[in-house]
Formats: sequence, C-alpha cells, structure tokens
Amino acid sequence: MKKIFEVAGVLLLIQGVGGLLHEAFDWFPLTGLVTRLGFLDGYEIFSDIVLTVTGLAVLIASDRVSVR
Repeated sequence: MKKIFEVAGVLLLIQGVGGLLHEAFDWFPLTGLVTRLGFLDGYEIFSDIVLTVTGLAVLIASDRVSVR
C-alpha cells in the first residue's frame, strides 16, 4: 500500500510541477494533464499548484503508512 501512495504522489507531483513549468516557460509539453481538461481553462496555474501540493501531501502521508 505504501508503494501505491508513493507512486501516486510522485505522479501528481510531476504533473503539477511540469504543468507549472509549461505555463511559465512553455516547457514540458507532455505533462499537460491540466491543459487537456477543457473545464479548467483559465485555472491552469491554480490547478497545477493544487496538484503539486496534493502530490507532496500524498508523499508525506505515504511515510506514515506502516508496512506489515
């Protein structure tokens, strides 16, 4: 279960940071999950920040999950 949380956290973090870099510098065109969702038009930066913070939170929470 810990590995699932770690993988999910890393994927969210990569999407968030990659989306921020794409919006700021036009880099990383392949990490545009947010740009492909039409209902987030105009909220790309905010949603990328939310993805980044959520990814960090999931990674921190994955450290607290006990392995049996």
